[in-house]
Amino acid sequence: MRPLSHLPRLLVLMLSTIALEDADAQRKDVNQDESQVVAYTLPDPLKLANGQPVTTAEQWQKERRPELLELFRSNVYGHSPARVPETRFQVAQVDPQALGGLATRKEINVFFTGAAAGPRMTLLLYVPNGATKPVPAFLGPNFDGNQTVNADPGITITTAWTRTPAETHSADESTRGKSASRWEVEKVLMRGYATATFYYGEVEPDHAEGWKTSLRAALSPKGADTVFADDAWGAIGAWSYALSRALDYLETDKDIDAKHVALHGHSRLGKTALWAGASDERFAIVISNDSGEGGAALTRRNFGETTAIITKSFPHWFCPRYATYANAADKLPIDQHELIALMAPRPVYVASASEDLWADPKGEFLSAKNAEPVYRLFGKAGLGVDEPPAADHPVGDVIGYHLRTGKHDITAYDWEQYLNFADRHFAKPKAPR
Repeated sequence: MRPLSHLPRLLVLMLSTIALEDADAQRKDVNQDESQVVAYTLPDPLKLANGQPVTTAEQWQKERRPELLELFRSNVYGHSPARVPETRFQVAQVDPQALGGLATRKEINVFFTGAAAGPRMTLLLYVPNGATKPVPAFLGPNFDGNQTVNADPGITITTAWTRTPAETHSADESTRGKSASRWEVEKVLMRGYATATFYYGEVEPDHAEGWKTSLRAALSPKGADTVFADDAWGAIGAWSYALSRALDYLETDKDIDAKHVALHGHSRLGKTALWAGASDERFAIVISNDSGEGGAALTRRNFGETTAIITKSFPHWFCPRYATYANAADKLPIDQHELIALMAPRPVYVASASEDLWADPKGEFLSAKNAEPVYRLFGKAGLGVDEPPAADHPVGDVIGYHLRTGKHDITAYDWEQYLNFADRHFAKPKAPR
C-alpha cells in the first residue's frame, strides 16, 4: 500500500476540509424545531419480509435478524468481506508498570493481511494491575492517535494521516493526552476494567480518498482501482471490521475476559460501534455516544442532520446506495431503531447531549424506545419510560439511555454511566488492590 504522502499536500488538505465546510453550510437550514417534524411511520422490526409476524426469540434470531442485517448491509453500511484468515498479531511492547504501576500497557500490531507491508493498526491495551485476571474490558476506536487518549509518554505516536493539524496531517509530541478527558483511562482501570483502543485513521484515513491507501483497497481485488458496487462497504464498515479484529486479539490474551467486552464509540465512531455490535454478536455490551444520523437517531425524523446532508458531506462512510435515500428517508426499508434492536438480547446503551441538536437527542431516545419490542421477546426490560428523561437522569435496564447536559462530547459523566451499566451487567469486577 502506498502511503498517503504520494498525494499532493494541497489535494489532501482540500479533501479533508471540503466535507466539513459543506456540513457547516447546511447547518444553517436544518430543522431544529420539534414542531416542524413531519409525521412518519417506522417499519416494524417484528414483521418478516413476507408480512408474517415475529412472535418468538428463536424466530427473531433465525429469520428476522438475518433479514435486517442484510437490509442494513445493502442500503446503509455495505457488505464487508469475509474475515481475512491471514490477520496476524504481534505484541510489540509491554510495560508492566505503566501509569505509575496502575496498569500493564501493551501495544499490539495488527496486520490485516498478515504481511508487514500491508495495512495495519496498533491496538493499545491497558490491563489493571492487582485485579483478578482475566478482566472485562472496554474497547473503542479513537480520533487522533493512541497517544491522545492519555499523557503516558510510553504510548507510540501514530505515523498515519491525521485530520489535525491541517497544515501537516501528522501527529507529534504535542498531541499526547489531548483527548484524555474523553477516555478516563485511570478511572476505567480503577473500576477493574481493561481499556483498549486503536486510531481509526490507521484503518482508513477519514476523507473521500482515504480508502485508496488502506484496508478497503487492500481487501479489494483491484486495489485502489476498485469501483465499488452500490452495496459495497464504506469507511464505517472498514472501521467496524477493525473492531472485530481487535476483539480477535483480545480473545487470545489471557489477561482479558473476551466474553465481557463493552464496545463504545463517540459521534461517527458511535455509528461505527453500533454497526460493529450489530454485525458481531461477540461484543457483550454496545455503547453509542452522540452518534446521531446514521447511528442511533431515527432516519425518518426531519430533525438535525439528515440523510441528504450526511451523504453529501461524508459519502465515503456508507455504501453508495445510501445516498439514493437523500430526501427520501421514508423509502428506506429499515430505520435505526432496528439497528438498536440487532443488539438484542445483549445490553445496549444510547447517550445524547442536551445541546447537541445536530445529532437529534429525541430521535436517539426514540430509537432505543422502539427497540423494546424485540427485547421483550427475550424477556428483557427496556427503558421503563415513555418520554425522554430530564437531563442527567439515566433510565433503562438492558436498554440504557441518558441525556447529558452539555455539548457534543464524551465526558466523565458519560463514563460514569457506562461503568455503572457494565458493573450491573458484568457483575461488578473487583477493583485493583
